[in-house]
Amino acid sequence: METQLDWTPLRALARSVLRDGGPLLLTDEVRDLLRRTAQEVALGEADVDTHEGALAVLHECSRRITEGSNRLGDALHRMYRHKEAGDYDSARQEMRDVLAVEVVPLYREIAQDQLDDMADQP
Repeated sequence: METQLDWTPLRALARSVLRDGGPLLLTDEVRDLLRRTAQEVALGEADVDTHEGALAVLHECSRRITEGSNRLGDALHRMYRHKEAGDYDSARQEMRDVLAVEVVPLYREIAQDQLDDMADQP
């Protein structure tokens, strides 16, 4: 991706609101954060003008970031094990499986890069 993503503020907001039950204060800064993150996780146009809409966007962005990160991390771990064993077909399949379900562009890019890197392997 061209720009460096920083999901730390979104994660902090999600922790405060979703996990700890704190209030979601819809400041311009929070709305901008939610809109930007929604685009970064392929959520598209996000309704962040209402409390309910903003809360739904926060929840979905947080879910996509967390689940995608976990899915990719697990698949990368398995991929590296397969590569170490010389099983490039299984290693490639791990990345194909991620690409089949992943929606977050950053995670898709990482999986595709790994797959491309194995293109010349047996």
